Amino acid sequence: MIRCTQLIILAIISCTIELSSMQAAELSAGTARVDLTPPLSMNAPLGGYGARMNAPAEGVHDRIFAKALVLSDGQRRFALVTCDMLGLTPPVKPEILKRLGDGWTAEQVLILPSHSHASIEMNAINPNNTFGIPQIGIHDPDLYEFTVNHFVDVIRRAADELQPVTIGTASREIPGWNRNRRADSKLTDDEITITRIDKIGGKPLAVLVNFTAHPTMMSEKEMLFSAGWPGALQRTMEASIGEGVMAMYYNGAQGDQTTIGRPAGGNSNWERAAQYGLELGLLAAGDWQSIDTRRNIAFDFHLQPIDLPESSWHPDFMSTGGAEYGLTEEILTELLPKMQPTQTTSGSLRLGELLIIGIPGEMSAELGINLKAKAKEITGASHPVIGGLANEWISYILTADAYRTGKYEASVSFYGETLGETITAGAMIGLQKLHQ
Repeated sequence: MIRCTQLIILAIISCTIELSSMQAAELSAGTARVDLTPPLSMNAPLGGYGARMNAPAEGVHDRIFAKALVLSDGQRRFALVTCDMLGLTPPVKPEILKRLGDGWTAEQVLILPSHSHASIEMNAINPNNTFGIPQIGIHDPDLYEFTVNHFVDVIRRAADELQPVTIGTASREIPGWNRNRRADSKLTDDEITITRIDKIGGKPLAVLVNFTAHPTMMSEKEMLFSAGWPGALQRTMEASIGEGVMAMYYNGAQGDQTTIGRPAGGNSNWERAAQYGLELGLLAAGDWQSIDTRRNIAFDFHLQPIDLPESSWHPDFMSTGGAEYGLTEEILTELLPKMQPTQTTSGSLRLGELLIIGIPGEMSAELGINLKAKAKEITGASHPVIGGLANEWISYILTADAYRTGKYEASVSFYGETLGETITAGAMIGLQKLHQ
């Protein structure tokens, strides 16, 4: 009987070790960046504010980039792409995959825009946008080609530069760096999460930074291309850490989160954004130094389809978003079926103790915080984060109460009061499948 019990225990231990080895991997990684700043001769419009009326950028304050991190365990590969952009429309990623070829699938690519409001107009790179309305952006085929081809190029180049890496992640709360911009809520997501990716031997390769706040320090009056404060954060980290490291910022559930005027002084919006990014970048670079990395880590990914509720507009839309974007009920009746998808996805990536939950729009902090807590329970990952605006922008994603309360965020939420519940449920199904 004792001998039998010992054999059972040994079998359980053996199965546990085998399961652990299947879930973990020794990874290789490659990085690349491309300059996404359109030539001024293209007259590319700046996005983020309807008041800009699709006007072209008048110059370049700082350049905008797409950055790719390609990971491989020798059998599977995954591309994480960050970009200094407002967001992507639903047709963009499928076209990137079509041109990328080489066996890449939708599940293997996660694109996370920073949501810069001084970057390429989102609907200028949307072939479904045939409405010619300046406030929402006018489709520009040349700009679309320019942008898609640059994404293809950056993923290909990163995939060609694979080398063995070690990876580690750390998170902490940093209160006082953001605020809830809705007067009816003071809830903030104060967490900053940093992932360190080093070459064998300890030389830095890449650093991922997740923090939740709108990059809206520049108003509609600033007409220069810029990555905003996330660009300043990334440049600061790259200069502080040195050795050719590539810093990649991605936003969280920032639907109702914005920055505060933490930096003292500043005579312009440009100075305020630069100072904010500098200070936050120095903070993040300091945290990076103490992160331990490991060679053998969990690595998996999943893409979960989510059927969306019927698209519609909020009762307050005409007095808020409608006024800003020059839309009428007649136009919306035609526009929503053409530009708003009926299905979306939530892509997730497990990278050691980091778990990125891709959300295809601007989720409110309340939903994001709750989803991160549930993700930790489902997967056991120590550092779950929301990857906001993942792969495509479908709208703001709010709780039912926030949607019914109205105001700006609700006015640009195009699937009714159940959207937050729908996206959360779909993301959780994806996490359960990832964990299995």
